[in-house]
Amino acid sequence: MTTSYLPYNPQQQMLLPQALQEWLPEGHLAYFISDTVDTLDLSAFHARYAGGGSRNQPFHPLMMVKVLMYGYATGVFSSRKLARKLHEDVA
Repeated sequence: MTTSYLPYNPQQQMLLPQALQEWLPEGHLAYFISDTVDTLDLSAFHARYAGGGSRNQPFHPLMMVKVLMYGYATGVFSSRKLARKLHEDVA
């Protein structure tokens, strides 16, 4: 009896695709939020850190606003839960 299983290769080198765009389906909420935040003027955030200095380097404001907006849109408001989702959720 012939079967048509999906490929199984426990020795494969990569678990995720090389580009995250291959992982999420077209039209996913994460794409909409990313495109929307890319159009925002975040110059106030950039001005705050324009001087540089010896303080710890902050994360990019575009990324942080995207994370907050995606979290709020999916009902995650706690910073600890957001941090956990960043490790567990590809979107």
